[in-house]
Amino acid sequence: MAYHFTGLDHVQLAAPAGSEQAAIHFYHTILGLIELEKPEALKKNGGVWFQLGNQQLHIGIEDSFQPAKKAHPAFYVQQLEELRSHLSEHNIPFQNDDRLPGYDRFYVEDPFGNRLEFLEKI
Repeated sequence: MAYHFTGLDHVQLAAPAGSEQAAIHFYHTILGLIELEKPEALKKNGGVWFQLGNQQLHIGIEDSFQPAKKAHPAFYVQQLEELRSHLSEHNIPFQNDDRLPGYDRFYVEDPFGNRLEFLEKI
């Protein structure tokens, strides 16, 4: 095989029409991800993009939106307990999960009901 994968550029989650400001509030203001300027040719599609580490998270607008309840991105976090406290301060519920040996992790739903996983190797 002559080709090989070299990484992951981005993950896209769907959101309902008109939800860009809610996405910015949650992903940028609450979580602290860096909002990116979308290329001019793609702005008409709506949605918003964020940078985290070397990867990006794209929130795309979907007319027949259904939240992803099982499929989800998993984000590595340093100081996971601080994130837990930060989310609690903003009244964002999370579900702890100790079923993955060697990791501290929990799940959150974004404002649109999409499942998100946050984890830290212990």
